[in-house]
Amino acid sequence: MTKYNFPMRSTIAALKAASDETRVRILLALSKHELCVCQITAILDLAPSTVSKHLSILYGAELVRMRKRGKWVFYSIAGAGAPKRIRQLLDWVIASATGSEAARHDLKKLGKITSVPPEDLCKG
Repeated sequence: MTKYNFPMRSTIAALKAASDETRVRILLALSKHELCVCQITAILDLAPSTVSKHLSILYGAELVRMRKRGKWVFYSIAGAGAPKRIRQLLDWVIASATGSEAARHDLKKLGKITSVPPEDLCKG
């Protein structure tokens, strides 16, 4: 059996990462706004450790980017600098899931949550 080359492994990792409902919901939210873990936690009503695990998988699969600003870590959807296969996968996942009930619910919460500064939302 031939070993997979690197692009094949990274493509499989991206497909696996995008095959989970919670991670798709995170991708949908990040397609609208850059968010910190506290904001994503508030949207999904999940424990911070659960959200962090999902973000770690998405980051490892190159589907999201992160940046640090002081003590805050912000996540965003992989953009123009991502490999073409990643951009195409993200476009397809987001387009496919946008009309779902969960997406509508999350987008309503997203609007409320992004109107509050992360510093106020993420206290304690």
